[in-house]
Amino acid sequence: MPNVTAASGRLVLAATPLGDARDASPRLATALAEAEVIAAEDTRRLRALAAALEVTPTGRVVSFYEDVETARLPKLLEELHAGRTVLLVTDAGMPSVSDPGFRLVAACVAEDLPVTCLPGPSAVTTALALSGLPCDRFCFEGFAPRKPGERAKWLKTLAGEPRTAVFFESPHRLAGTLRDAAGVLGDDRRAAVCRELTKTYEEIRRGTLAELADWAEAGVRGEITVVLAGAEPREVSVADLVGEVADRVAAGERLKSAAAEVAAATGVSQKELYDAVLAARRA
Repeated sequence: MPNVTAASGRLVLAATPLGDARDASPRLATALAEAEVIAAEDTRRLRALAAALEVTPTGRVVSFYEDVETARLPKLLEELHAGRTVLLVTDAGMPSVSDPGFRLVAACVAEDLPVTCLPGPSAVTTALALSGLPCDRFCFEGFAPRKPGERAKWLKTLAGEPRTAVFFESPHRLAGTLRDAAGVLGDDRRAAVCRELTKTYEEIRRGTLAELADWAEAGVRGEITVVLAGAEPREVSVADLVGEVADRVAAGERLKSAAAEVAAATGVSQKELYDAVLAARRA
């Protein structure tokens, strides 16, 4: 374990408003004013937020977006080892959640440097709460894959997922993703599209995948979060799933991983399913 002196600083992950600056916590305003170093995904947005909160940052402000994240790590770690507080903020919501931050947190953990968090707004939980879909169990899928083949493969992993799923999508790809989802998961799967959360033109659209795909065809703008209902429980046998695993293998997946994912989604024995696929090949 690396040696850490009593003078070591700490990394503070701070959630920022999704759109309305009034959602900022008093702790965030104080942290912006007092942090010795502020690592911001977009320095212009940071300064706009500080102005809206009537706060003047006194610390050094550095950019910390995806393309420079790795290059910035050594200097930020030096600041922390020197005893300074580094505040990490992204454009909206919680750092590390499909935003810069994970690499810095992991580096701090590896060097035994303190990390804490100022909780606050999150598009994931906000959309989930507004969706009208079950919230007791859910999974977060990040951004939907851009390439059609990868997106189809990803959607197949959600076919038997019983938990409500939340993911981000860009507005110009939304219609295509919803249409693909309807094709893989069924036209009647329920979903919600949450647009511009907490902003002036906030809009929540709820319906089936087919209905939402039709609506999105006309064009959608803004920040998009999609909430997808989980799969209905189904009674299946190992024999019923052999073809599904075979299709995934034909699409390029390894047999072992395909069998594992299908087994996990349906509750059957992975070994029995794997053996059944091998038996079907021999037959």
